[in-house]
This record gives sequence, structure tokens and C-alpha cells, in this order.
Amino acid sequence: MLGDAKVDEDGNVYDAKDGNLIYFDKDGEDREINISSAICFLRGKAYGALQNRSQARQWYKAAIKADPLCYEALECLIESHMLTSEEESNLLSSLQFSPEDGWLSSFYSCLIKKYDKESTVEARFKKLENEISGCVSGSSMISTLVNNTDLLACKAEYYHQCCQYQKCFELTSGLLEKDPFHLKCTLVHLAAAKELGALSWFPVGCYYYCIKKYAEARRYFSKATNIDGSFSPAWIGFGNSFAAQEEGDQAMSAYRTAARLFPGCHLPTLYTGMEYMRTHSYKLADQFFMQAKAICPSDPLVYNELRVVSYHMKEYGKAVRWFEKTLAHIPSVLTEIWEPTVVNLAHAFRKLRKYREAISYYERALTLSTKSLSTYSGLAYTYHLQGNFSAAISHYHKALWLKPDDQFCTEMLNVALLDEC
Repeated sequence: MLGDAKVDEDGNVYDAKDGNLIYFDKDGEDREINISSAICFLRGKAYGALQNRSQARQWYKAAIKADPLCYEALECLIESHMLTSEEESNLLSSLQFSPEDGWLSSFYSCLIKKYDKESTVEARFKKLENEISGCVSGSSMISTLVNNTDLLACKAEYYHQCCQYQKCFELTSGLLEKDPFHLKCTLVHLAAAKELGALSWFPVGCYYYCIKKYAEARRYFSKATNIDGSFSPAWIGFGNSFAAQEEGDQAMSAYRTAARLFPGCHLPTLYTGMEYMRTHSYKLADQFFMQAKAICPSDPLVYNELRVVSYHMKEYGKAVRWFEKTLAHIPSVLTEIWEPTVVNLAHAFRKLRKYREAISYYERALTLSTKSLSTYSGLAYTYHLQGNFSAAISHYHKALWLKPDDQFCTEMLNVALLDEC
């Protein structure tokens, strides 16, 4: 049936001979196996094996359009980041589900990229749970679907994206007890474990990266990409291991490859911007951060990096506005992870000579961590600029207690002592 066929960008299949659109008769297919969808899916797999991602993407879309129950095709599109968030939503809205399979629309909506507002994403999960309870109440299917490993892994991925690492780690820990070989869950579990300082469940590459043996880490990340060229975390790790040793050209090369292979993932673009910022190419960094923002407008890290680059470009008012955007996209209360961000905002207010606001944010940073030299020295300097020499001297001493040989604080302490006299 599909021997001489071609597919367009929207996943529509045409007869290669006469150019007519091929309509799939879903009712005429076996309920268990839709032959047309299976052939489209196999073509997608074949093109994927040939590294022809453009054709693979089109045939995967054709497969799931032919049969919305072809979960494997949707999984390939999502896991390989072949579609942007908007394209995923458009594809989902184009699928035609039978009445008894209507709940699948909600299920699929929980699997696609979670770049919407927190309330929108939470509503998706809640809607699915309600639909399942309403459709199959009284059967064992309720707990089966609500505890579906793929769905739970997606929820864990969402928690990680929102920087709710403890929630993420607790969810993935329980999930891995049920399914120790769930790849997606394992990846999110490892990422959350790293953020929380945990030392278990690390694959070899991540382990070497954590102990700063970057050459060894690269060796294992490279092996991972050789085995599976569409494995996005390995490409990101490969680039990060170069960036950690300030080998910018190699890091950029890995990030460019990742950006080409995974156009729906914002991380390669974000890390490229970070690398440009490290080399003080701030305008280029700003461009890449804006591209990352266009792909994922809900990641607080993107706005944080835009804030940092604005600060370095001495656009302090803009830096303050980007920080406000950062706060708006952090769904939970601030933790110690965000302490440097709060300190830098205080620096920006100080540069704008808004000393009262600067002091307020320095003090807020101290509620997150009391081990930052930058916080105490910035607070001392702000009091000094206000003419409050007593408070300035007190905080210079606190800063020097953390780092006795700090030249700036030592010199400014002497100046403050003279000014007070």
C-alpha cells in the first residue's frame, strides 16, 4: 500500500505516482495492529538509522496520524526532540481519537514539552487523573494509569525543570524501585541527584565529571554518542566536559551538533551562550540566550543568564528586569542554589545607586547562605557608599573572616576606619 509513497512536513502521506493524498481507513485496520501506521513507523526508524532526521520526523508524524495509538512514534518524536513545543502541541491537536480513547489526548499532553506556565502543566496532570477516574472508576486500570512509569518520569522531568530537585528525586527514587531500567527516569534521577549532592546512580561519564576527571568523562560520553547518536544528554555532557576545562572550540562543536540534532531542546543553545559569555563575547551570548528563551520561555535559568549578560554589558536596569522574570518563573521558594542570583541583583541595584533596594537583597541573600564573601563585601561597600561607616566596618570584618587575605575588603576597611574618624 505504501510502497510508492512520500510524506510532507505535516505527516500527510501522498501517492508518489499521482500525487494524491492517501487516506488511512482506521476502521478497516485490525484494532491491535494498524498496518499503515506500522509501515510509516518502520520507515521512520529506517531513516533515523540513516541519520536522516528530517525524513524520520515526517514518517513518525505520519505513523501517529494514521493511528493515534502508535505510542512508539510519538515517543521517538519527543525523546529525540524532533519537534518544538509548538509543533508538538499542533500535532497533538490534529490527532483524531475514538470516543473510548479520548483520555489518550490528556495522557499525550502530559508527555510533550512542559514549557507552559506551571498552572497549565499541573492542570494537564490533574485533568488526566480526573478523566481516568471518571472513565474507569472501580477498575484496577485507575492505579495502573496514574502510576504509569512514563507519566511519572515526565512529571519528574517537570519537577527538575522547575528546580524542585527534592520532589524530583523522591519521585524518581520510588519509580526506579519499580522499574530499575527505565532510561528516562534514570537520566532525570541522576540530574536531580547531582543537584542535591547525592553520589549514587551515576553512570561512568557523570561520575568522572563529578570528580572533575573531564578527559575520562569525555571518553565515556563519546562512547554513549557512538552507540546512540540521538542520545541528547551525552552530547550535552560531552560539551560540558570541554567547557569545564575552558576548551571553548571543542565545547562549541559539541553544542552545535546537539542543537542541530535536537532543535526542540533549548539546552545546547543555552550552553553555547554561556560559553560565549565566558569568553566575554557578550553580544553573541545575548543572542543565543534569546534563542534559548524562544524555545523554552519558562526556564528560569535562561532569564538568569540574560540577567548576567546584561550586568556585564553594564545595562543594570535591564539586569534588574531580567531578574524579576527569573523570579516569576521559579515556582517554589528560593533556595541556596539561587543565592548568587540574588547577590548579583543587589550588585545591580548598587550600580544604579538604589542603595536601599541593594541592602534589602543583600540581606535576603544572607537568609539563603551566610558563606558568601561577595554578599558581605557588597553589603559593606553599599553601607560605605551611604556613609554608614560603622555598619560598613562591621561587614568588612565579616567578609575578612571568610577570606582574611581579600585585598578589596582589606583596603576598603582601612578607608572606612579613616572615614569614621
